[in-house]
Amino acid sequence: MKTLLLTRPLPDPVISKAQTGFAVTVRQETTPLTATELRDSLRRYDAVLPTLGDIYSADVFADVPNPRAKVLANFGVGYNHIDTNAATKAGLRVSNTPGAVTDATADIALTLMLMTCRRAGEGERILRAGNWQGWHPTQFLGLHMSGKTVGIVGMGRIGQAIAKRCHFGFGMTVKYVNRSVKPMDFPAQQVDNLNSLAGQVDILVVAVPGGADTTHLIGSSVFDAMSPTAIFINIARGEIVDEQALIAALQSNSIAGAGLDVYEFEPDVPTALMALENTTLLPHLGTAALEVRTDMGLMAVDNLLAFDQGLALPNGVN
Repeated sequence: MKTLLLTRPLPDPVISKAQTGFAVTVRQETTPLTATELRDSLRRYDAVLPTLGDIYSADVFADVPNPRAKVLANFGVGYNHIDTNAATKAGLRVSNTPGAVTDATADIALTLMLMTCRRAGEGERILRAGNWQGWHPTQFLGLHMSGKTVGIVGMGRIGQAIAKRCHFGFGMTVKYVNRSVKPMDFPAQQVDNLNSLAGQVDILVVAVPGGADTTHLIGSSVFDAMSPTAIFINIARGEIVDEQALIAALQSNSIAGAGLDVYEFEPDVPTALMALENTTLLPHLGTAALEVRTDMGLMAVDNLLAFDQGLALPNGVN
């Protein structure tokens, strides 16, 4: 039986399904693979199920010129931590788990939007610290989200799911930037460029994939274009945002607030960002629901089983 490494503990149904086709090793650490572990995974196993933080760079593949592993079934829709060109040259197939994460990630976007607009995090901190002195008419005045305009950067599966919730749930006007027009069953206006979009919306939400093409896509020019009453949300990848530019915009009140589920150098979050009251900061909770993580894992295993049977990967990316 071929061998499979799961680089993190996964829900029991995922492990059970993987064991139907592979001799499974579950790495018990919850941290990313070390440099040595990355290389050993290619040498020692026939297949690997990696996830966010497992950096399979070109250097890793170069150091293992004849890898035993032939497939990396990534746990997650984003796979910018895997150099797919280098993987292809080394003879490895790579897959991801699209679809399974869409609704859960969109829900977290709406969570961040509501919490940031309504200053929920700030209010909870004051209450838990024992500093709340009771209700009064001008306390914690935030942004009423219903009826406002949302701008979505990237109108893929997740972007469309966010837009749908905004339109049907909150009566919001939807605008977006995307490489192509996306037909939807509700009104949504495509805007020519990012800075123009930033200047037209009350809430700007990032939903593009990570990678070299989108690194620091959101920087000072975008924040300068936003209204001082506008809110910024990122549920995509941390490196898409120039974190120092965001901190500067928040400190100067160039924008009203930000809601983040991802960070440029996570798990490291700048002290300056954590010190700001006009932020909602979540620890990468986008897909953190048991049924979602189970579905993601099962989808990854489906890719592994298909590969083992000589079939096309249902979700191949190279």
